[in-house]
Amino acid sequence: MRILKLFLLVTLFLSADFSSALKSKSKFLSPEEAFKVSAVENGDMIETKIILADKIHIADESLKYRITAPKELELTVKKPAPHKSADGMVHVGTVKVDIPISDITSKVEGDYTLVIELQGCSDNGICYNAIEKEFKFHGSIWAKLKKAISEKNTNAIVDILLHESPIFIISLFLILGLLLALTPCIFPMIPILSSIIVSQSGSGEPNAMKGFFTSLIYVLSMAITYTLVGVLSGLLGADIQAIMSNPWVLTIFALMFFALAISLFGYFEIQLPSSWQSKINSASDNAQGNGIVGTAIMGFLSAFIIGPCVAPPLAGAVIFISQTGDALLGGTALFAMSMGMGVPLLLVGAGAGKFMPRPGGWMTRVSQVFGVTMLALSIFMFGKVFDATITMLLWSLLFMGIAFYMGVFNSSKESYGASKLFQLMAFISLLYGSSLFIGLISGTTSMMHPFEKFTNPAPQIIVPVVPDESSGAKKKREPWGSNKEKGSHLGYSIERIEKEVKASDKLVVIDFRKKSCASCDELEAVTFPNRNVVNELKRFTFITVDLTDNTDADKAILKKYRLFGTPNIIFFDKENKYMADKSITGFIGAEPFAKHLKSIK
Repeated sequence: MRILKLFLLVTLFLSADFSSALKSKSKFLSPEEAFKVSAVENGDMIETKIILADKIHIADESLKYRITAPKELELTVKKPAPHKSADGMVHVGTVKVDIPISDITSKVEGDYTLVIELQGCSDNGICYNAIEKEFKFHGSIWAKLKKAISEKNTNAIVDILLHESPIFIISLFLILGLLLALTPCIFPMIPILSSIIVSQSGSGEPNAMKGFFTSLIYVLSMAITYTLVGVLSGLLGADIQAIMSNPWVLTIFALMFFALAISLFGYFEIQLPSSWQSKINSASDNAQGNGIVGTAIMGFLSAFIIGPCVAPPLAGAVIFISQTGDALLGGTALFAMSMGMGVPLLLVGAGAGKFMPRPGGWMTRVSQVFGVTMLALSIFMFGKVFDATITMLLWSLLFMGIAFYMGVFNSSKESYGASKLFQLMAFISLLYGSSLFIGLISGTTSMMHPFEKFTNPAPQIIVPVVPDESSGAKKKREPWGSNKEKGSHLGYSIERIEKEVKASDKLVVIDFRKKSCASCDELEAVTFPNRNVVNELKRFTFITVDLTDNTDADKAILKKYRLFGTPNIIFFDKENKYMADKSITGFIGAEPFAKHLKSIK
């Protein structure tokens, strides 16, 4: 009986102790219960909040805020004042910290990840492991857009447009135009417009109202050109570059530039019939009819001159129109962009009365400069139609002609002061034109290396590895300049691209180009041969696709990858997935391209 009582006492003691242990254990909260962390975007702030349970505190030195992607960035934030305790300086209750979004987006582009790091303890005698809470945020629309344009990523621009309201899209393109107006693209237009305004003023002083009217005609002509090109290309699914590469179209444009050049040299004037001029004069406060026509033509041509600068947003708008079918919104956006670009030109016209120089002999020189520019554009257009040797001859004659016009052989007594500098420039032009002529005779057609037949350098070339269509084995492809392999770049289809991408065990880069694409030639001559680019491309399989023929298969390729025209460069990862966010539209320099390649893993 005594043994039984003893057993019961031991049992009661143990059960009481176990119950006490359970109660003691239940006093400690899980990390999720002890620390409730949140971070939400509200206006221009990210509002973070840490709600601490009762009898829970966190050490002040452990509380940190940082960005972990796309790059590491320690944030300096304004934390609430901590409390002094036996464990040091701590926070209790609720900890609120507001982080200005501008502090992040000024240093980080695109989407980013915020991490809140902390370590806390319970007053009941337990300390928790360090805790990291991760929150992902989308970068501001402006930061995204800036990044997309700087990277020349048309697909990213389209994605932005598809998720925004019509008013925002139009406002966005207007701001884009204003930003483009601050780039060097618009600078050549200012002296052109200035000379037009001064020439139309006759012998009198330029008038501000008439100057503004002239600049408005110029800007409207440029804006309408972009709008029509974008809307028609988007609705018809047409590649405007394919149309512009037609020999007949190129010849017409080349002749237009040539005629304008001859006109600027003073051999004749482009003007409407006198009866038309009279009607236009009375309808526009005695504005000169020939001035309106000439200004409109120059605005139209200027749209093509500065075309490469606006290629990414223009291509983005075209693809947006083709995907949504909303030609009205797309066209309005393009018109808004063009007018935004034209704001500096409108200001030039409005200030004509105060800032324009008086007409004089200097205008002859200005006209000759623009005449030379038009001749250069004419030769550039003819170069897409004629044989390379004829184009080389025309360039050499142009540069030698410039030298004669600048008085390269004038007597030293006739030249003094700044004239000596112009004579030196004329001599350089003569040397270069002569070099081109000598290079032509030696058999070269390279504008950059006219003496390559004499020096015979060993240029760096890209020799990409691609699958052999017939055997499935890999073979080396000759560079674009090789006659042997030019044909292999033609005849691509979506299926052929996918087959070659799958056959590669490396990253893949595909260069879309055309024979008549000037920016494509720049990539081949300047960007791809660069040493840093060549080194980076060793990690890639390089495929060149020629879209010159503009076949149905070519159009299907552009549609599939959401591309517009050429040049376009796209990438695939090692799992053969298309990396749309890495695409490049238009020309890109060697160093930016090498940096872009490094970012692709």
